[in-house]
Amino acid sequence: MELTDTTPAMATLRGALADGVERWKPRVQALAREIHAHKEISFEEVRSAEAIAALLAEGGFAVERGTGGLPTAFTASAGSGELTVALCVEYDALPDIGHACGHNLIAGASVAAALALQPYVDVLGITLKAIGTPAEEHGGGKVLMLEQGGFDGVGLALMVHPVQDGLTYNPAGTSAQAVGRYKATFTGKAAHAAAAPHQAVNAADATVLSQVAIGLLRQQIPGDHRIALYVAEAGHVTNIIPDRAVIQFECRAFTLPEYEALLERVRRCFEGAALATGTTLDIEATEPLYEPLLQDNALAAHWTAAMDAFGKDTSPSAGLSGGSTDMGNISQVIPSLHPWLSIPGANVPIHSHAFAALADTAGAYGVMFEAATALAWTVAAAASTPTERERFTKAAYRRRTLTQEGTS
Repeated sequence: MELTDTTPAMATLRGALADGVERWKPRVQALAREIHAHKEISFEEVRSAEAIAALLAEGGFAVERGTGGLPTAFTASAGSGELTVALCVEYDALPDIGHACGHNLIAGASVAAALALQPYVDVLGITLKAIGTPAEEHGGGKVLMLEQGGFDGVGLALMVHPVQDGLTYNPAGTSAQAVGRYKATFTGKAAHAAAAPHQAVNAADATVLSQVAIGLLRQQIPGDHRIALYVAEAGHVTNIIPDRAVIQFECRAFTLPEYEALLERVRRCFEGAALATGTTLDIEATEPLYEPLLQDNALAAHWTAAMDAFGKDTSPSAGLSGGSTDMGNISQVIPSLHPWLSIPGANVPIHSHAFAALADTAGAYGVMFEAATALAWTVAAAASTPTERERFTKAAYRRRTLTQEGTS
């Protein structure tokens, strides 16, 4: 039977899913607050991952830990339908600053939606997976899991992400930038800073010239491109001219061709600094490349309809001006939704101590549960619309693997 947003059967199911979110509220909010309190950084989210997996197991999911060879990843599965739906769960914190990106709210929304959907997986004819994806902030957990088969068979993937107050809840047309992170190492020749400075090749000087060159480059790049860096090493004592210096840097752009072009211009800044100082240069990637985010229009329409029911602002968006996510890599190969969750009263930037505090407030948890309900409704609508169901089923992800006969 086809269920649409206007049929009585869908209205009944939506009510049941909302009731399911309500029933799990105390447990999920306690979980989200626990995640917020413990601030586990990328690949070290042992306590958070176990707490989430345990609650999903209690809610009737079969849990596999260590998905994709990552100790703090997991997959919680329910149902056996031909359409496989993934709700992505994030839970890593930023170093020193904690949950200033609201990953406790991301986890809570996906977990509450999964628990509400679990009793209805057979009604919807889906296999539901809540996939615990570590290391979004640094390390690209989803990229690694995608490569290792953690998303094989998934036809659509969803999650939410907190942002400042006042942004529209309509994700259509929004995106996130590609980002690549690198380490530039300059190698020179050490010498006594007073007795024989003329015999040195100063690696620290190369970091200064690099920063000046990149600072000048910023005048001549598009307004939506980003370059960020910091000097990680440039000497240790004043009486030794350093023979080694290290800059950690990243480049961001909204398309891969723009990103590659920006990276090449930044690389030339480093090469020029090496040439000017007589040092040698080595540049290596430190994390997987995060690809641009693609929003699926059909999923965005279902989400927007759900947010309309909560009285949210769903006016068309002009798009976001910055930020990146490893969900971008998922969205490049699987129809995906990554809508924005506006925290009431959050007029401060994300990745700040103030935003971290706001991610643990009653207002934040209120919109988290609205988002959970909207996620559940979006899954139900997508699974119940024949044309969309067929498209998502056909879109099920399969890795290209090398065999003796070639690529398959």
